Amino acid sequence: MVQLSRLGPGLALAAVTVLLLGGGTARVGPSTAAAGVAGTTAGVQVIGGPRTEDIERVVDILTQDLGLPLPAGTRVHVYTTREAFRRGLVKDAAMGEEGADELAAFAIGIARPGRALLNGRLAGGGGEWLRLVAHELTHVAQFELAGGEGRAEQWLAEGMAEHVAFQALERLDEGSLAMHRRVALVRVRRQPAFAHGRLDLSTLGSPRDFTLRHQREGSVETYHLTFLLADFLIEQHGFGAMVEYFGRLKRQPSEAAFRSAFGYSIAAFETQALAHLQAVTAGL
Repeated sequence: MVQLSRLGPGLALAAVTVLLLGGGTARVGPSTAAAGVAGTTAGVQVIGGPRTEDIERVVDILTQDLGLPLPAGTRVHVYTTREAFRRGLVKDAAMGEEGADELAAFAIGIARPGRALLNGRLAGGGGEWLRLVAHELTHVAQFELAGGEGRAEQWLAEGMAEHVAFQALERLDEGSLAMHRRVALVRVRRQPAFAHGRLDLSTLGSPRDFTLRHQREGSVETYHLTFLLADFLIEQHGFGAMVEYFGRLKRQPSEAAFRSAFGYSIAAFETQALAHLQAVTAGL
């Protein structure tokens, strides 16, 4: 688990991933890609890291199995040190120096339209690396569906990205969606808002509000909450409705898109989801 620091205003629109599944050091060795030579996998260009095959496997699941769109020319930048990640945030994500310094201190990944930037060393190897790739590329797909970033409810964007990541891990025999659901149901009880009988989704809606709140209330617990909210929506309405919500954001504001895709307001969903989670966690 990494230590979190407060974000400056310049990071408000970043779709950020922090270390959620434990520590570890990535097994990133030298390669031609690490020396700056780009590779291409399944229409996605990989720059700066050796794990092209891993990324290709994830891309295939997202695009072929789950039907998520990645724009032509999508780039995945992989950095092997925190300092390289910080420099990449400035060069490849057009961040200011101050914002990049703060973000590199706690994050392991960031998505922007058409690109994902990953700190491969902090992510560790194995399942955590694959989770990171799938999570950030899901954000790239969300931006493509929505016609830009920052248009969705951030709690739903993060919850869907986590759900897709664990769907990918299951297909790769690196994890279990059902097991993660069980873990999340246990750990979400320590999420401060939920522990006090509320969700307060209105304060998780924007990227900046989401970031400030998960720093304040616990990153792991808050991401588990978002996963369970997305899981409940998918269980009730199917994964296709989730994709429909993001697609509708091209022409509708978030509240209207949510109602069109799922059939009720965000406030009504919040009431139902809270009751559902309270019921299923009561006996744990």
